Amino acid sequence: MGSEIVHALQGINLSIERGEYVAIMGPSGSGKSTLMNLIGCLDSPTRGQYWLNGKLVSELDDDELAQIRNREIGFVFQIFNLLPRSTALANVELPLIYRGMSAAERRAQAKEALKLVELEHRMDHRPNELSGGQRQRVAIARALVTDPSILLADEPTGNLDTATGAEIMQLFNTLNEQSRTLVIVTHEREVAECARRILHIRDGKLESDERVR
Repeated sequence: MGSEIVHALQGINLSIERGEYVAIMGPSGSGKSTLMNLIGCLDSPTRGQYWLNGKLVSELDDDELAQIRNREIGFVFQIFNLLPRSTALANVELPLIYRGMSAAERRAQAKEALKLVELEHRMDHRPNELSGGQRQRVAIARALVTDPSILLADEPTGNLDTATGAEIMQLFNTLNEQSRTLVIVTHEREVAECARRILHIRDGKLESDERVR
């Protein structure tokens, strides 16, 4: 920032194993979003190394990182980020377009992803015809359609009421029981305790690494 050097993260050293369910917590400005962006290959570290599935991704260029994101990472955002004029099915298909799949292959794979989140009966509806919880399920299906190594969720219940948020967290639990790797960022302790491991970030440092179950 101008002449000032800001260390968003300092001395973070951790491993996340395949099939783990991890929550990242911390106050605003603590570095938790930066850590998530590094895990999701949206940012690259200025120092240090990041290995994903045996690849040193911290040394890849932008095009290589884009391929990693498309094949290895599934993103779920608080604001859903759905295309408003497209159906649920078309929204879920979107990541597969960049893989050069045929329309028939994309459609079949997207239908399976919507089945995973129990929303196949709403696949022809547009986002404004869906509830908040259903929109989040579409977003989760879109994240799952590429069969990623890691599912990253940033405040996944932030725009949902309590009951709907609980349904989404139950869905995450089910996905983890299927051996999927989940990493969520949240301010809410109740949401974090749905995970099996909680990382607390403060002032850019890993303050604690807690196993909850």
